[in-house]
Amino acid sequence: MEVILFDGAAHQSLWPLTATKPVAKLRVGILTLEEKWEHYLETKVSLRTKDYLAKKFNENKNSASIGIYAAVLPTEQFAKKIKSLPKGQILMKDGQVLAIAPMPASDADMEKALSGLKVIEYKEELNFIKKPWDLFLHNAEEIEKDFEIVNKTRASIEIDASNTVIGNRLFVEKGAKVSCSIINTNEGAVYIGKNAEVLEGTLIRGSLALCEGAVLKMGAKIYGGTTIGPYSKVGGEVGNSVIQGYSNKGHDGYLGNSVLGEWCNLGADTNTSNLKNNYGNVKVWDYSKKEIVDTGLQFCGLIMGDHSKSGINTMFNTGTVVGVCSNIFGAGFPKKFIPSFSWGGATGFETYKIDKCFEVAETVMARRNKKITTETKKILEHLFEITGGFRKEIK
Repeated sequence: MEVILFDGAAHQSLWPLTATKPVAKLRVGILTLEEKWEHYLETKVSLRTKDYLAKKFNENKNSASIGIYAAVLPTEQFAKKIKSLPKGQILMKDGQVLAIAPMPASDADMEKALSGLKVIEYKEELNFIKKPWDLFLHNAEEIEKDFEIVNKTRASIEIDASNTVIGNRLFVEKGAKVSCSIINTNEGAVYIGKNAEVLEGTLIRGSLALCEGAVLKMGAKIYGGTTIGPYSKVGGEVGNSVIQGYSNKGHDGYLGNSVLGEWCNLGADTNTSNLKNNYGNVKVWDYSKKEIVDTGLQFCGLIMGDHSKSGINTMFNTGTVVGVCSNIFGAGFPKKFIPSFSWGGATGFETYKIDKCFEVAETVMARRNKKITTETKKILEHLFEITGGFRKEIK
């Protein structure tokens, strides 16, 4: 079965997280959406995303036997339905296209191709990742589902007696190191990835996904529903947050009900507010609607796009959204919406020049033995061009 995961409207509604990557590359739980689908369908999948991302992520413009909306969180039951979906049908739920059989060769052919297909309504329960905060809302559940996948496919290693483990839902991959820590799995599973490291004095209350090569620094306090993506370094206090990968929150400070992209860095004692003083619903900037919207959530912290940074003692207000390649520093609370390529803080912002962004990215990525590719630079240049006027407007 040839499968394409297509972004659909979720690409815009998940900005700034998807400004630099397809929807299927987002991590929720232990695995990315792409990895989840490959497990449930037992086959490799291709991606269809925006043109400016296509070269880096090898977008598939060919037709396929089936196309699946990438923002759907897969289940065994839904995967079975997908595998048995007859040619000539569209699977929908509450007005949302879930799957198309067959998938047209390009988005340009979509309307014509879909006009002759039979619509079938999917009646079972499904969850979606349509807004950035959906990642932390569904993260605990997805950790549990992915934990079962991992448990069935390979064996956990033992950790030494210097640790205290409460419960029996701990999985540790080969090469991981855990020392003098307390891990409580009674409230949720804890996954420690290949070559990850948990330093002395760390306190963990599941559920937690600590992915490959990631580090929990000494004395870290980690609460449930948290994912720390590959090669990230985290200290201080974190709860119900998703860090996509290659990002650092290396020091004390609180991060709660938040999502960080890749190659982000939170300076020492950076803190996020995730609850308003009046306990009301949190409102955030919505890129797809280009306005402030009510999330309907009492708890919502920071949403930060790739390659953005904060300086020492930065304070982020409840429901702050930071775009791509922004640098925030200084005293006081900055605005709750900080567009991409912004440089400054509470006293005001100016444009973060693209050549300076590249210089910092090259230095940061070299610390993980990575290089910024030509394709990545082109993506960031494109984003710089399309957000320039909007940056000036917000300023």
